Amino acid sequence: MGFHEVRFPASLSFGAVGGPERRTEVVTLANGFEERNTPWAHSKRRYDAGLGMRSLDDVELLIAFYEARQGQLYGFRWKDWADYKSGKASVAPHFEDQVIAIGDGVTAAFPLTKTYASGTAQYVRPITKPVAGTVVVGIQGDQQQEAIHFDVDTATGVITFNHPPDIGVEVTAGFEFDVPVRFDTDRIQTSVASFQAGEVPNVPVVRI
Repeated sequence: MGFHEVRFPASLSFGAVGGPERRTEVVTLANGFEERNTPWAHSKRRYDAGLGMRSLDDVELLIAFYEARQGQLYGFRWKDWADYKSGKASVAPHFEDQVIAIGDGVTAAFPLTKTYASGTAQYVRPITKPVAGTVVVGIQGDQQQEAIHFDVDTATGVITFNHPPDIGVEVTAGFEFDVPVRFDTDRIQTSVASFQAGEVPNVPVVRI
């Protein structure tokens, strides 16, 4: 899968509309009750980048980015302004935001995750595109130092410690992250006249 480790201009994604999408298969039984199932372990995310266009300069920036990705061919990073931190949107990431693993004394590499909880239910989302310079990590409440105690691969979201955490200790992390996406169209249509009249192009983007 071709992927460019470059972020779609954040100034354009700021006005975009989108979010998580689930697929649920609902079967109505003969007795009137339902059975529900999903073929997706993880939600898909879709966005419309066209709604972030505010000027003709923005359109020019969009077209340059689109052409450099060759349409749908190459994926890229996307900042979802509604969900891009490990903790609350109003505060900086903290090294105890998310429990990502429990040490076993052997494993040294752990993938970043974000847990969404409501009541007793929860969903654990893999985070594969953390933002460089934002990842903070802790072991059993003690903050670790990047490049001294651990390294992070920002292309995969995997943290690797120099020494495996001890058995039973909590491995925690805080971070900002992007969504790996691609354009969901091989054609973008723009018009200077219609844009000045308040219309914006349709630029669908989908998670990969």
